[in-house]
Amino acid sequence: MTARRPAALLDALALVAPGSPLRDGLDRILQAGMGALIVVGDGPEVLNICSGGFLLDAAYSPQRLSELAKMDGATILAADASRIARANVHLVPNPNVPTSETGTRHRTAERVARSIKVPVISVSQRMNVISIYAADEKHQIEPVPRVVNRANQAVQTLERYKARLDEVSLGLATLEIEDLVTLRDVVSVLQRTEMVGRIAEEIEGYIIELGDDGRLVRLQLEELIGGTSDERRLVVRDYFHEESRWHLPDALDALDQLSNDDLLVLRRVAATLHLEGGAADLDVSISPRGYRLLSRIPRLPDAVVNAIVERFGSLQKILRASIEDLDDVEGVGASRAQAIKDGLARLTEASILDRYS
Repeated sequence: MTARRPAALLDALALVAPGSPLRDGLDRILQAGMGALIVVGDGPEVLNICSGGFLLDAAYSPQRLSELAKMDGATILAADASRIARANVHLVPNPNVPTSETGTRHRTAERVARSIKVPVISVSQRMNVISIYAADEKHQIEPVPRVVNRANQAVQTLERYKARLDEVSLGLATLEIEDLVTLRDVVSVLQRTEMVGRIAEEIEGYIIELGDDGRLVRLQLEELIGGTSDERRLVVRDYFHEESRWHLPDALDALDQLSNDDLLVLRRVAATLHLEGGAADLDVSISPRGYRLLSRIPRLPDAVVNAIVERFGSLQKILRASIEDLDDVEGVGASRAQAIKDGLARLTEASILDRYS
């Protein structure tokens, strides 16, 4: 798993994705063998570091951008890149802002992006590359075929991880029905779920970078990860230990904030989430509340699931409940109680068959 891309960089990549007007203008600059320095944003913070140049306030077009690149100064665009605000501008960012770049254009671009938090695009005439600076991040635009290749490799990795997640998730369902769940089983599912989510997040970044060329990859991604986020939430909800200052959103956020290295250590995952049983013994037996299994019954509203779990408290008590017991729960009713009982019976039978077949 690669490091996560910040939101500011993803927003900047969306602006210059293939098929966008801004990308068309940048490609024209490259094809003409020219360089450019482009700031995407014309707010007061940008104008405060501008010197010289002239005011345009003209509608953006790729042709206009490439023509303006013939001048030495920077071009200032509106925040949505729909208009060209100024051209031939000399940028004067804070010289104390650190930069790792060596060329004048790139040093200016990095300092502007770091100091006023707007995307800055540098087109290198000598290197024939486009670099994007967003906050503290730098990204060099790569040829579309190379990005597509990386995206396809990530999709293949996601397929393998998703297949493994399906296996451990099915195994957990069987163990829940037989009341044989350990902390290790639960953390293993959450670990796999989070890994799948992070690989999907990486692929989402490639899709943004590909723009119009990423439609097929998006379809593959949506097919692979359907329901994964719900699975993650339901597993945590079934097992985490709620406290006065520790609720379900806190547990989900804590899981999301784990580093890739920490995510590989089951004890750290368990300790971070405050799961039932703690983290000292991964083989300690724990019991689910029943949210995940009840969610697999068709056409059962969340409000009814919540009422059932609140009434019985654990999955084993729900499985042992009679139709009359279920009927007593507010919002259930006789027909729905029968449907719940039948649904749980089918899930139980299917899980046992899968385990011992």
